[in-house]
Amino acid sequence: MSTNSESKNPYTIQTEPFYLATGGEIELFEAASTACLPVMLKGPTGCGKTRFVEHMAYRLKRPLITVACHEDLFASDLIGRYLLKDDETVWVDGPLTRAVRMGAICYLDEIVEARKDTTVVIHPLTDNRRSLSIDKKGEVIRAHPDFLMVISYNPGYQSVLKDLKQSTRQRFVALTFDYPQPEDEARIVATEGQIDPDTAMRLVTLASKIRNIREQGLTEGASTRLLIYAANLIGSGIAFKRACTAALCQPLTDDDRLQETLNDLIDDLV
Repeated sequence: MSTNSESKNPYTIQTEPFYLATGGEIELFEAASTACLPVMLKGPTGCGKTRFVEHMAYRLKRPLITVACHEDLFASDLIGRYLLKDDETVWVDGPLTRAVRMGAICYLDEIVEARKDTTVVIHPLTDNRRSLSIDKKGEVIRAHPDFLMVISYNPGYQSVLKDLKQSTRQRFVALTFDYPQPEDEARIVATEGQIDPDTAMRLVTLASKIRNIREQGLTEGASTRLLIYAANLIGSGIAFKRACTAALCQPLTDDDRLQETLNDLIDDLV
């Protein structure tokens, strides 16, 4: 793809997203891309999965089309549909079809939130067929050589009703993500939140303490994303305690008892 065409493609990421590698995930993703293997990202909310995909799209110079999955996502939302335009019925490609045609990375974020009958449409794209059937048009599209399917989900939210079917799981190369090591996470928070390293480390220390009390009723621990939000508030002049309450305590729970516990943890670091 030429530089001129890249600049005109609305799905091309122009500025390199900051991403700090924590293992061999970049090399594995690049190898999977070269071999046209679909990739599955597993990890808790806010640990950097989406940022990683954005970074790799920039690194590989591929357009990126992201779909936030939800329970009302139908196959037609991915593939496309006929619409009435200027008194004519015209076909409009969905995000998946656009990605298949142009050779983009199609990223289905939180795939388990989508309807099971919807996720089935990606199966022919994740094996040796690498094709997409558009039944309404009687068309079968062969995927562009640069097309790459990437999905993500949070194993912590798995349940009987929301789980990834084995018939889907076993079509992907899996990369497992977790929260970075404290030193790395502090560097990420300092860079993304534009605060000093010492304050960033205090936030990471607080997050570590919060993650250690999940057994008391928290559904999720404090994510790296929330730490960056707190850092953004602090960088805007909000006091440490108030920023942490707004960006960490309040989003994590509505339980008064847990709120009190979280506030005690903040007080220990003030």
